[in-house]
Amino acid sequence: MMMTVLTPVLILGGIGAICGLLLGVASVLMAVPVDEKVEAIKAALPGANCGACGFPGCDGFANAVAAGKAPITACPPGGSEVVKALSAIMGIAAEATVRQTAVIHCNGCADNTSEKMNYIGAQSCTLANQLYGGQTACTYACIGFGTCIEACAYNAIRMVNGVAVVDPTLCVGCKLCVAVCPKGVVAMAPAEGVAVVICSSQDKGAIVRKLCSVGCIACTLCVKACPEEAIRMEDNRAVIDYAKCTGCEACIAKCPQNTIRMVDA
Repeated sequence: MMMTVLTPVLILGGIGAICGLLLGVASVLMAVPVDEKVEAIKAALPGANCGACGFPGCDGFANAVAAGKAPITACPPGGSEVVKALSAIMGIAAEATVRQTAVIHCNGCADNTSEKMNYIGAQSCTLANQLYGGQTACTYACIGFGTCIEACAYNAIRMVNGVAVVDPTLCVGCKLCVAVCPKGVVAMAPAEGVAVVICSSQDKGAIVRKLCSVGCIACTLCVKACPEEAIRMEDNRAVIDYAKCTGCEACIAKCPQNTIRMVDA
């Protein structure tokens, strides 16, 4: 009776031992070599997995850097610290980086503009934009339903009187808000020391005056005032070349619409 019970137990135990041995051998023979450089790069990254680098998460970026297919400066959340770490791992010189922040090129809040209709529907910028471009009188204005806020994982964006506002001290430059804005009013700029135009309108000055009290009217006074020739007119609005801007604020002093401000203000 005892042998009747032990026999199947011993058989199963033997099969288990053999399977375990085979699995152990297979794990050795089929093991994928670990790239220590890739692992070191992964450890240096912030782990945000935001995709701002253009790769599928931090793992994809780490593999690309190790293979020489991605620049070490392509991780906005990591900033200069990550660039330094990756340069040491890769054995290359660290490149100078300028921290970027998202900027809302619109100040068409309730105090500065009006609504062309009473929108009733889903509080989504994407959906509202499909209905005559949203409820705001200016076709190019921030819709104000916070789709960019939902996209931001760093709580760097808030709504102020119906318009999105970015806190440069919290923004890591992941560009996710830029990608989801249906109006294109969100763009990247250096996080400090430059002036930005808080308007996206492409209407002529006379129309802008009727729609928004702080919209760019393409008067060109800022262009003439800039000692660095960093401002040009494009599509009826001022555009600043951040590479040339020194933050002297001459354009801010001359703008009659208060459309220009320092990005870190």
